[in-house]
Amino acid sequence: MTDDPAADTDWAFHAYEAARSRLPQPKFADGFQVADKLSDIADHFDTFLLDGFGVLNVGKAAVPGAIDCVEQLRAQGKKVVLVTNSASTSISGQVERYAKLGFDFTHKDIVSSRDPTLAAIEKSPRYTWGLVADPVFGRDGIDHLDTQFLTDNSVDYDAVDAFLLLGCTAWDEARQNMLEHSLRQNPRPVYVGNPDIAAPVGGSLSRQPGYYAHRLADVTDVVPQFFGKPFFNIYEHVFTRLGPDYDPERTVMVGDTLHTDILGGRMAGIKTALITDYGVLSKADINQAVKLSGIVPDYILSRI
Repeated sequence: MTDDPAADTDWAFHAYEAARSRLPQPKFADGFQVADKLSDIADHFDTFLLDGFGVLNVGKAAVPGAIDCVEQLRAQGKKVVLVTNSASTSISGQVERYAKLGFDFTHKDIVSSRDPTLAAIEKSPRYTWGLVADPVFGRDGIDHLDTQFLTDNSVDYDAVDAFLLLGCTAWDEARQNMLEHSLRQNPRPVYVGNPDIAAPVGGSLSRQPGYYAHRLADVTDVVPQFFGKPFFNIYEHVFTRLGPDYDPERTVMVGDTLHTDILGGRMAGIKTALITDYGVLSKADINQAVKLSGIVPDYILSRI
């Protein structure tokens, strides 16, 4: 977004805070424990829910030590699940993406925000969907839906029944303006498959679908429906995957954001751990961010 990581971090934090009224509102404990890395608290948990961007990888590079950490947890008999708001690709695409980084995840090890999104779509009317996504990813995993990629033709925006926001690497202000105009003229459902406002890519933060969705809510009469962290709908899929024997007290959500990973984990009734050396808050004053937001993790860790 900018060449100043600290300014990016400040922008992202305040953008999340501006959207707080649309996010879950759980209560938090008064304090947190501090440790160096995830292995320092591993004995307390049987199940680890790991965020992707900012925890396992930053852009196209694995976070140092992340591959070894996942392997060590599994060697100790721990259950490891990747819980991601990355909705641009199918689960097969996620498996391939993380394999290229050196991780050994299978389909059963990944729950994506696409899962609750598609579950909700199955219960909705048979809409023609205006698709906010990069065409480079194609329609893998959503080819059963009637979709139209939204690009630079305003006619396409007016012709669809509803909108589906999955990714925004090809999105820009002109397209956002056309979407806002179309919704003001004719309000229709908006499903958001990635509630993230920002995500770490390389040395900066990128705007994500949640950013554009909250802007829609600010200027139109449409209330978007969000699927993914911090909303409980993605954790329903996680808990179904884990089965009836999982113990919430022995399960931890590990992430790099207060407003998605930590807020969502608390809402789901599990423990939370915030990673600070990488990701959205890597340039932030963590104690100040916790104080200002009131979002308190159970643990703060430097790294995975």
